[in-house]
Amino acid sequence: MPATHTPRRRRDEGQAFPLYIVAVGGLLFLALAFFAVGQAAATRNGAQTAADAAALAAGQKYRELLRTSVLDGLRDGSYLTDPAAWEELLNGRGAPSGAACESAGWFAGRNGAELSGPRCTPDSWPTSFAVQVTTRNPVGDSVIPATSSKHASAEAKSVVGPRCTLDPDREDTGGADGGDGTDDEADKGGKGGKGDKDEDAAAPVEITCDGTRWTLDPRHLEELPDAADLFSVRLAH
Repeated sequence: MPATHTPRRRRDEGQAFPLYIVAVGGLLFLALAFFAVGQAAATRNGAQTAADAAALAAGQKYRELLRTSVLDGLRDGSYLTDPAAWEELLNGRGAPSGAACESAGWFAGRNGAELSGPRCTPDSWPTSFAVQVTTRNPVGDSVIPATSSKHASAEAKSVVGPRCTLDPDREDTGGADGGDGTDDEADKGGKGGKGDKDEDAAAPVEITCDGTRWTLDPRHLEELPDAADLFSVRLAH
């Protein structure tokens, strides 16, 4: 009996061996496929990180440019000569955006990507910066065809919004008795002359930022709020 079973057992083992090879090969292929999927996902996450960083960098740079423009308007007196344009700056519009887009490109590069597509697109209102990036390095070789030359791309947008409102002028331009105040001004040593014009040119401005009141005094520009006090920057999803 043992002699008759031994050849059959060897034949069975010989027939099962190719099945083992196929099963092991299939498991190995699945493992490599899962690795390729994970590799692609990691590349895609890296692209999104680069896009988010680039969009935020553009928004934060633009916020600094807005603050500088607001400061310049106080320094050169344009907040009085062209109050509408200066208030536009306070509302988050009107500053040149070229440097903001350059900042977006630099941060994209720091995260292994570069701006692509429309590159850096500033919108009018609310001021936002839409960026699209593509990774510099491809996904890499894998069992999935074409991944060796496949690059990941992603998009992001940051929004710059105003935190402050210009307080209304509460000064009564008329006299206390309802008159036009002309006689009173004439009796006060020539009020309205050159000295008063100089004083008006340096008149402070009152603004309220998220419940905090600030006095912007052209004679004390070091007390101007920070850019983060004046404007918010957030990612828009």
